[in-house]
Amino acid sequence: MFNCGIGMAVVVAAEHADAAARVLSGAGETVFRIGRIEARKGAEPQVLIA
Repeated sequence: MFNCGIGMAVVVAAEHADAAARVLSGAGETVFRIGRIEARKGAEPQVLIA
């Protein structure tokens, strides 16, 4: 994980993202969805920052 000034990052399966966001918001946290994890294809770079 990279420190990009984000603070805390929570990684969950896509199907649990809405529930995780509700729980965190309910606890007073501000939630931003900042990325996703995908399988690499062939010789693609390991990290892609867009």
